[in-house]
Amino acid sequence: MKRSLLACCALLACGGAAATDVTMYGLLDLNLGLTDRLAPGAGATLRVNAGGMNTSRLGFLGSEDLGGGMKAVFQLELGVAPDTGVADAPLFKRQATVGLEFHNGSVLVGRAFTSVYDFMLPYDPMGYAPAYSWAPTGHAGGASKYGMALAFDNLVKVSARAGDVSVGASWGAGEAAGGDKGAVAVNYAHGPFAVVATWERIGGADVPIGPRDATTAWHAGALYRQGPFKLQAAMRDYRQRGSAGTAPARARVYWAGINWLATPVLTVTGALYRQDILETAHDADPVMAVARLRYALSRRTDLYATAAYAKARDGHVVALARDEAGFGSLQRSVLLGMQHRF
Repeated sequence: MKRSLLACCALLACGGAAATDVTMYGLLDLNLGLTDRLAPGAGATLRVNAGGMNTSRLGFLGSEDLGGGMKAVFQLELGVAPDTGVADAPLFKRQATVGLEFHNGSVLVGRAFTSVYDFMLPYDPMGYAPAYSWAPTGHAGGASKYGMALAFDNLVKVSARAGDVSVGASWGAGEAAGGDKGAVAVNYAHGPFAVVATWERIGGADVPIGPRDATTAWHAGALYRQGPFKLQAAMRDYRQRGSAGTAPARARVYWAGINWLATPVLTVTGALYRQDILETAHDADPVMAVARLRYALSRRTDLYATAAYAKARDGHVVALARDEAGFGSLQRSVLLGMQHRF
């Protein structure tokens, strides 16, 4: 349930001043899952997990009408783990921005998801689901996650729309030599078709682990809608430049899938992800297959069931979840969960 705080803001405002419309919102997502190989030699483990379809969150969104089609806007959003009650640290790690919004675009400053993150989200069949998607980043069991930068600190983000074309650009001040970050994206959508292309670069000073240097990544994707079906496919080329005698890291990540609205309340999703690791020493080339049933109890509440399987070759480790290390060359998981938005 979204709650407008407009009346409270009006009471606190100075005489004649425009009031700010503030909305509190959130999402809670929990599931019960059975997953194998969560530790060396472990079999299947039953556990309660936070985040199946989405990461749980609590946020505040505000706007003030400045006239002439312009608004002042702000957003504060924190992630929470409802299985333990632990919140993000820093508190508003997901988003903390203030800016201006226009008829066909916006300018935001603070911490926020990058333009690449925003533009590629519609091209992932699983919608960046924690259980499970390798579209934003791969799993934590390999030599690298070979992923996009999810968000920038010290960010300036610009977006604009003109007809069928949308563009976005994000710049993050590294506030250290070589630490700047940048991302650009363009999307074209017409009728049932849409295509996207993005590029990002993270300065070497922002790669804290090991002596490797700057990273770059580009994406390309396409989607097609036909009746109750939506087909999505995309890829990422990731490169991390080597330095100080360390070999560079490089991989291509591919994914494709389908969403089928089988009935007005039941959605069936299937997706396949593959990492093509272009390093001889870490040639695991893991593959993950995911299937999900989503049943809408209401506009805000969903039940879901997910099954997933991941495998790496040549004995390399693999993990289904993006933030978990692998302890075997394959992993399987089934889970039942519930998500509620308010």
